[in-house]
Parts: sequence; structure tokens; C-alpha cells
Amino acid sequence: MTRQPHEPGDEADRVFALEAEVQQLKAAVTSHAVVDQAIGMVVALGRVTPDQGWQVLKDVSQHTNIKLRNVAELVLVWGRTGDMPADIAAELEDALDRHGPTQIPGAPPE
Repeated sequence: MTRQPHEPGDEADRVFALEAEVQQLKAAVTSHAVVDQAIGMVVALGRVTPDQGWQVLKDVSQHTNIKLRNVAELVLVWGRTGDMPADIAAELEDALDRHGPTQIPGAPPE
């Protein structure tokens, strides 16, 4: 089988596609880190498991029609400043009521 020479445009298209993919992967990694940090805050402050923290963020996202990453960012801002839009705070509280809190090991029953 004889190999066909590559057209100059083929290589440029491939490089462009790979650069776009790298940018998408970088954005995904950043987004994942933000969500993971927000889950950690929900776990610590809401006394829920990490899986429950994930579900809480998903629920808030779905019930407010705000992207999960944006909900996570709002949770992180809230952790730093204490400020959160009232509707998001109410939904976060409702979601925590649905999914937790779990009992802290060794703590007396509530």
C-alpha cells in the first residue's frame, strides 16, 4: 500500500483540532477542581458524605437551572465571603435537608 503525501492543510487542521481539544481538557480540569472544592465545603458544613455533597450540588443546579460549575463557584464564594443569593441559599438548604446531615461518628444522637 502506497502512502499518500499529506496536504499542508491537513497538518494545520490536525494541529488546530488538537489545540482545541487541549483547551477543552484544561477547562474540564479547572471545572472539576471547582466542583471538588465545593463538594468539600458542602461535606464539611453540611455534615454529609462526599456522595451526598455531589448530589446536593446536582440538586441545586437542577432546581435553579444553573450550571453545576456555576453553583459550585457560588458555594466557594459563599465560603469566602458569606454571601450567596437568597434563592440559591434556600435551595442549598433544602437539598441538604433531603440528603443529610449524616451523624458524625462518636457524636451524641440529635
